Amino acid sequence: MAKKQTDKKNAKKTKAVFLAALLFSLTDSHLWGYERRDAIVTAAERVSPAVVNVSSEYEVTAGPFSAFGANPLFESFFRDFFEEGFERRYKKNSLGSGVIIDGKRGFVLTNAHVIEKTGTVTVALKDEREFKAEIVGADPDSDLAVLRISSQDTLPSVEMGNSDDLMIGETVIAIGNPFGFSNTVTAGVISALNRSIRTEDRIYNDFIQTDASINPGNSGGPLLNINGELIGINTAVYAKAQGICFAIPISRARRIVSDLIRYGEVSQAWIGLSVHDIDAKLARCLKLPRDAKGVMVGAVEPDSPAYKPGIREGDIVVSVGSTKIYSGDDYYTAIRAYSAGDTVKMIFMREAATLNAAIQSLEFPMERAEELAFRLIGIRVKNLSDKNGISHSKGVMISEVRPRSYIANIGAKPGDVIRQMDDMTVTDTEDFEKAVVKSRNKASAVLLLQRGGQGYYITVRLQGEK
Repeated sequence: MAKKQTDKKNAKKTKAVFLAALLFSLTDSHLWGYERRDAIVTAAERVSPAVVNVSSEYEVTAGPFSAFGANPLFESFFRDFFEEGFERRYKKNSLGSGVIIDGKRGFVLTNAHVIEKTGTVTVALKDEREFKAEIVGADPDSDLAVLRISSQDTLPSVEMGNSDDLMIGETVIAIGNPFGFSNTVTAGVISALNRSIRTEDRIYNDFIQTDASINPGNSGGPLLNINGELIGINTAVYAKAQGICFAIPISRARRIVSDLIRYGEVSQAWIGLSVHDIDAKLARCLKLPRDAKGVMVGAVEPDSPAYKPGIREGDIVVSVGSTKIYSGDDYYTAIRAYSAGDTVKMIFMREAATLNAAIQSLEFPMERAEELAFRLIGIRVKNLSDKNGISHSKGVMISEVRPRSYIANIGAKPGDVIRQMDDMTVTDTEDFEKAVVKSRNKASAVLLLQRGGQGYYITVRLQGEK
């Protein structure tokens, strides 16, 4: 009897030891529970050292009219009429994110709006090293900028991915510095592709939409795929909803980055077309269906890139690259996505035929800029001189206004002085021509116009690139 009880106890002990060993074995072989070090953890660990904090300090000048809510650009205008010291200056700071894309040369990719007003840019790494950064180039139209930092050692960098084969629903990871909380990691999925964002003055196309949470301070930080490869630059949050965030696809950014590094600016594509929206009246004249899509070619400049493959006035452009065209805004926005030298693939209709064209774009020839200004805006300009009696003689004077042009209809006339066009200060005719060429694919431009002692901001309609 005693022996049976002993055997029973030994059997229970053996069973307990076996179960303990089995449990240990299951845990040790990762068959018990979930593996905690998953792909997201691995990607975050690998890329986080390459994600940087971009802080900038810039000086703000408060002029005599700032207390009355004057436009900051007006302040810069009125500065010409007041003694130095009449205004007060103070410093402000902005904060954003960036990612090192070339550890050997020290190139950092971020958003243009993160550094657009800055005087001094500081880049801080995860390991707390700080560097003063040089602005290599910035492109407000794409909201991308490249910085350079100098280090004796090769810096950690991100591996470039491909945004052309992204899938809706795939996992993505965002890393940045929201509200100053450095190296914050969030994850989500791709919600949509090729999204458009409409602002007050333009439309931004071809964004990645994701629900990976980003907040102020995330701007310029990387969006990664599950393998930790860079597929986008986080840039915008939809303020009216939660969980709707946008990123610039890296395949589009790569071309812009190349231009910024090589030239310090983006060299926009020139193809030589102007187009018109198709309204009901035009559709009837062309005998098109009521629901006709596309834009009509209004003019093709001789010897331009678009002239060579045979596009002609009256053709209907229905797509540019992968973008379907419904309006002139769509067309010019699509063209802005290309750099000089890129091949622009276009589908257009002529009568009942659907045709394809591959247009090899070029840089806009600056010798045509004076005529471009006359066609787009309806004015010719000349340099100022001290004889003009204009303060500091900076700007250009309108010498001719085309009758019945939009700018003539809103009251501009010869003798008016242009001080600024959009975000570009105009000091002479060369500056003005560069500003016109840069704005040629926009629907409108803002001019700072001076007449006598008064300054005015006027918005002028542009007729589209020629």
